Amino acid sequence: MPNNPSERTWGLPKGSDQFVEAFARGLAVIRAFGPGHQALTLSEVAERANLTPAGARRLLYTLVTLGYARNDERKFSLAPAVLELGYAYLSSLSWRDIARHAVEEFMRETGEICTVSVMDGVDVVYVARAEMPSPLSRRLGVGERLPTHATSSGHVLLAGASVEEREAFIAKAPFARHTQHTLIEAASLRRAVDDAARTGYALASEHLELGICGLAVPIEDERGRVVAALTTSLNLAKHERDEIVGKFLQKLRDTADQISKALA
Repeated sequence: MPNNPSERTWGLPKGSDQFVEAFARGLAVIRAFGPGHQALTLSEVAERANLTPAGARRLLYTLVTLGYARNDERKFSLAPAVLELGYAYLSSLSWRDIARHAVEEFMRETGEICTVSVMDGVDVVYVARAEMPSPLSRRLGVGERLPTHATSSGHVLLAGASVEEREAFIAKAPFARHTQHTLIEAASLRRAVDDAARTGYALASEHLELGICGLAVPIEDERGRVVAALTTSLNLAKHERDEIVGKFLQKLRDTADQISKALA
């Protein structure tokens, strides 16, 4: 996710007469909140959304009036109603229920985390996730965002994108470093994406978090277009890196095929 929530590729140049600046500013205010930033003062929202305090105040009070935000003394926070905005998209995915059942089945059979994600800007976003309950795990849910360049799902989704989209993303390098293994340069990321396109899967070992290896495969629609990625995230304390592909790739591909058939 961009450090500044207003720094987002909206698909239209800001000078376009189709671009509604006020609406974009309202979305930037919503995106100012997140992990570690659940409650913010007016000045904090203005800074994170790159707005004037006066502009941020009007937008915040509009959200409060509509029920999408709360004002508790001097701090603002998002209200549960804001989930409706994301759910409108998630519920429009005709294959979402099938994806949810598929990842749950994978999790039950393997005991490992399984997710379905799509690409949104510079991030991948979970649209389905299944995980064995554990008091030690950091629970991430539907709607959570992870950096595309540092995830196996991101590499698979980039491999399935058009050449123009892929190169436009890679041109954003250098990327943020999360571990010493993160691919931050254009050349190394391009090699990983090319490998994913050639082999039909991506393996990202400790790119985002030490001790965690992600294995991802594409989910295709009836035209063979990559529309999502199916990923399992594995603890390297339990699994040898060199054995992961042999142990999990075929099961992952079979699960992806189940979801792809729902798109036909």
